[in-house]
Amino acid sequence: MNEALIQQLARELNESEKSRVQLEHFSKRFPEMTIEDGYAISRAWVAMKIAEGRTPRGHKIGLTSRAMQLSSQIDEPDYGTLLDDMFFEAGDIPFDRFIAPRVEVELAFILKRRLQGSHITIEDVLDATDYVHPAIEIIDARIEQFDRHSKKMRRVQDTISDNAANAGIILAGRQVKPREVDLPWCGAILRQNGAVEETGLAAGVQGHPAVGVAWLAMKLAPWGEFLEAGEVVLAGSFTRPAIAKRGDLFDADYGALGRFEFRFV
Repeated sequence: MNEALIQQLARELNESEKSRVQLEHFSKRFPEMTIEDGYAISRAWVAMKIAEGRTPRGHKIGLTSRAMQLSSQIDEPDYGTLLDDMFFEAGDIPFDRFIAPRVEVELAFILKRRLQGSHITIEDVLDATDYVHPAIEIIDARIEQFDRHSKKMRRVQDTISDNAANAGIILAGRQVKPREVDLPWCGAILRQNGAVEETGLAAGVQGHPAVGVAWLAMKLAPWGEFLEAGEVVLAGSFTRPAIAKRGDLFDADYGALGRFEFRFV
């Protein structure tokens, strides 16, 4: 894709988020679109949002489970940028901020020093992490998840363009030092309107949630970029996304790491 088209599609995403009117699949309109094109569109859109006054706060990693990668026909995760207006307190969440919100259960890594380079290990991630925090990610679809005509699911190029479906994040519960707990065994129960909707262990994120953080730092290296001290990095969901409707009450129970509620109003 040339730069003019990348900028056009980024503007369409920006308008879609504001109008809450979804777009048809970019990959249908442009069948030769590549994953690299998707990241170029995402970066252009994030740059527009920063120009409008938003501040980057970190990154999210998506498509971390083997099942999600197989369904998307890829062999690695994807990533997007967290911005300051995506952060919410537990409690009331404004439903009208979103188009088709879904809820995922994750762990967030808050960094105390820079992660940079082409060879980064789990131990490097743990050394660079100040603390790990229970986190809920609210994902959304500015590009419709299923095509309005064919009902085909969007391709990974569309999801990547859409800033990896980034929309919101809730940090709540008890923060812990990265070696204070056995991170792969950290689990959660997600209840929706009183019913258990999802359960999972952080081991579902590639065996260890720090794996994705290491991958992202290495993925950014060719761009001359890195994960900086103070950044929040969402390591990937270890449950399936739960569809949220206005009025829904969610209860996220992380056991020893705390429990909190939030409602879409």
